[in-house]
Amino acid sequence: MRHTSSIRFWSVVALTLGLMTWIGCNKSTAPSVASASEGKVPITTKSDEARQEFLQGQSLSDRLLAHDSLQHFDKAIALDPDFATAEMARANSSPSPKEFFEHQQRATALAGKVSDGEKLLILANQAGANAEVIKQKDYLDKLLAAYPNDERAQLTAGNFYFGQQQLEEAIAHYKKASQIAPDFSPVYNILGYAYRQRGDYASAEQAFKKYVELIPNDPNPYDSYAELLLKMGRFDDSITQYRRALAHDANFNPSRFGMAADLMYKNQPDQAIAELQEMADKARNDAERRTALFGMAVVFSDRGQFDKAMQAMDKEYAIAEAKNDVANMTADSQAKGNILLAAHKYDEAAKQFDRSLQLTEDSTLSQEIKDNAKLQHHYNLASLALAKKDYAAAKTHADTYREGAEASHGRFRIQQAHELAGRIALGQKDYDTAIAELQQANHQDPSNLYRLSQAYKAKGDADQSQEFLKKAADFNSLPQLNYAFVRASAQKG
Repeated sequence: MRHTSSIRFWSVVALTLGLMTWIGCNKSTAPSVASASEGKVPITTKSDEARQEFLQGQSLSDRLLAHDSLQHFDKAIALDPDFATAEMARANSSPSPKEFFEHQQRATALAGKVSDGEKLLILANQAGANAEVIKQKDYLDKLLAAYPNDERAQLTAGNFYFGQQQLEEAIAHYKKASQIAPDFSPVYNILGYAYRQRGDYASAEQAFKKYVELIPNDPNPYDSYAELLLKMGRFDDSITQYRRALAHDANFNPSRFGMAADLMYKNQPDQAIAELQEMADKARNDAERRTALFGMAVVFSDRGQFDKAMQAMDKEYAIAEAKNDVANMTADSQAKGNILLAAHKYDEAAKQFDRSLQLTEDSTLSQEIKDNAKLQHHYNLASLALAKKDYAAAKTHADTYREGAEASHGRFRIQQAHELAGRIALGQKDYDTAIAELQQANHQDPSNLYRLSQAYKAKGDADQSQEFLKKAADFNSLPQLNYAFVRASAQKG
């Protein structure tokens, strides 16, 4: 498992995926501002007891035990209400976007009371939350210039590039972090994912085995290795590793989510639903319960049972609505719209997309997030127009989206702009343009791989068509809707 915060919400507003921030562990026992010993980012707190609680929480967060870390970060904040770095750490371990924003806003408000390194990390985190890519990179560049020998600064920079799908840059920073601190376990986890995303499974396996070696009694190394085996189509071996993770911690629910994927791809949907139901029954918080319900929606969508998928999403939405968690309500409405679009219920899909935008506009979320939601709405409306074969309307929305994407400098947004252009060209049977545009789209979205296979097939290039068809058919990700919508068609050829 990678360290993420409400991944579907972040993707809706085009935030940097999986941004993780950790602060260097200073050895000073002074209760005031710590000095930057050995080139590490210091920790600013007036309470030595708060520092110790923070370090315990940080250790748990490093090991992807976010739920367990919360009590320590909360205690650190209670002991020192001005502990900005603890507020940021609490934000990044939060089980919901609502909690993330509450604690991140407090961290930002306190940023003037901390060391320059901590301030840069807090501001970078805030910029990431607002999808301000240029600002985020600028803060991280300054951080690295000041603290090039801080493994956590290198890791954070790597995560920025990972989120931008600039894998070579990400891997370079991860390697630097591992050279600075060879026993720093988190870097081997995310390094494995970077290699996996690059298609270098041998290097990914080596990184995950090193991760297991460093913390063999923790669940996440086995969970991460299981996800690699899932990707490789080794479903039984993957299940074995997921069960090893649960043997180390029976409450490590992400492994049940992963096993559900294995079972779904083994064409055992009932067993997949049963695993997700157990995850829901054993959930320790709303985030785990919602994730289980989302997994059910994916399994049902994979089977073409869209009514059941919507029922699962309704339950997921109700959990967010009970807490007035607007960010998750927005994400759920977005997911509902996509399911209804796949079910060819276009009017109902349009209502869900409109609701997603309205929820954000009526919220107290930042103006930057509201602007991103407006931009995302053009993407949604373009997709809706494409489904109706209204290419003129699709192009109008796609052009507006491309303009906003280019202004944002966000790689994810720019890839989506190319995707829309490719989908329009494909619908209009301009296969050369479709291929050129889709080659620049996000290839971590299996829908785009499937679209490329269709474009090459229509052009008469059977070899290329088959290559992309196989990539789409065997994408083997954790449960996600975009794969569920195309998997059966890709496997049929």
